[in-house]
Amino acid sequence: MMTLSPALETPLASAPDPRTPARLRITRFVFLAGTLVLLAGSVLLSLWIGARGIPFSDIWAVLREPDGGETSFIVHEMRMPRAWLAITVGAALGVAGALIQALTRNPLADTGILGVGAGANVAVVIAIGLFGITGIGQYLWFAFAGAVLVTVLVYALGSIGSIGATPVRLTLVGVAIGALLGGFASGIAMLNPDAFDDMLRWSAGSLAGRGWSVLFTVLPPIGIGLLLGVVASRPLNAVALGDDLARSLGAHVIRTRVLVIVAVTLLAGAATAAAGPIGFVGLMVPHIVRWFTGPDQRWIIPFSAVGAALLLLVSDMLGRIILAPQELEVGIVTAVVGAPVLIVLARRRTVSTL
Repeated sequence: MMTLSPALETPLASAPDPRTPARLRITRFVFLAGTLVLLAGSVLLSLWIGARGIPFSDIWAVLREPDGGETSFIVHEMRMPRAWLAITVGAALGVAGALIQALTRNPLADTGILGVGAGANVAVVIAIGLFGITGIGQYLWFAFAGAVLVTVLVYALGSIGSIGATPVRLTLVGVAIGALLGGFASGIAMLNPDAFDDMLRWSAGSLAGRGWSVLFTVLPPIGIGLLLGVVASRPLNAVALGDDLARSLGAHVIRTRVLVIVAVTLLAGAATAAAGPIGFVGLMVPHIVRWFTGPDQRWIIPFSAVGAALLLLVSDMLGRIILAPQELEVGIVTAVVGAPVLIVLARRRTVSTL
C-alpha cells in the first residue's frame, strides 16, 4: 500500500484555544504591526526605485503637493498604482493559499498546485489569443470563470471513490489538470503568435504598466474575497479537525467549503487577471506565518495577507534593480525565491501544522 509523504502525513493540530494567553496575543499583534510598518516603508521605497532616478526629496515634495509635472506623473500615475497593485495582488495570493491549505488539509497546496491559477490563466489566454480581448475589465470575467471551473473540477474528480477528497488526491488531480491546461494555453499561443507577443510579459507575471484602472477593476472582487476569507477563518479551525468532529462542534462543513471556494475563486481569478500567473507566494507565506501564529486561521489569514503583500512588493522592487535599467518580471523573481524555499520545506522533518 502506498504511504503518504511525511509532509502530507503531518498530524492535524487541535483546535486553537479561545483562551489564548494575553501575552501571546500581544506578541502576535506586535509582529503584525511590525510587518505593517515594513510594508509602509516598502511602499515609500518603491516610489523611489525605478528606471529613472528621482531624488527622494522631489518624491516627497510631489507626494505632499502634486504639481502636474513629469515627476508628479511618474510618482502618482506609474509607481504609486503599481505599488498598491502589488499589495492588493500579494494579499489575494497569500490568503488564497492559506485558505486552500486549510480546506484541503494539505500544507503543500496553493492555487498553482491545485490548478486554480492555471484555470484563470488559460481562460485569459483564450480571451486574448482567440477573441482579441485586451482590456482587463473584459478578460477579468474570463479569469473568474476559468478559476471557478477548475476549482470545481479538481474537487469533483478528487472526491470520486469511497475515500473522498484526500489531500494527496486533490494535489495529484490539480497538478495533472494544471499541466493539461498549461499545454493547451501554449498551443493557443502557437496558433496566434502575434497575440502571444502582446501577452508574453503578462504570462510571466508582471506588474509593469498597470495603472489605476487595473487596480480599481480588481479591488472589489479581491476585497470581497478577503472579507469571505476572514469570515471563514473561525469555522476552518473546526474543519481542520475532520468533518465529523467539526459537525459535532457546530460548524457547517458544506457552507464553509463553499465559502472558501468562492473566496479562492475571487482572489485567484482577480489576481491572475491583473498580474498574470505568479507562483509560490500562496505556498511560502502561509508556511512562514504558521511558524509565528500556530494553526489558528483567525491569525493566519491576516498575517498571510500582510506578509504576502510585503513579499510581492519587495520582489517587484528587486525585479527593477537586478537588470536595471531593464526590468525582471515579478513572477520570475518569486519563482527564484520560492523554489529554494520549497526545497527547504520538503527537507524538513515536520511541516507547520494546519
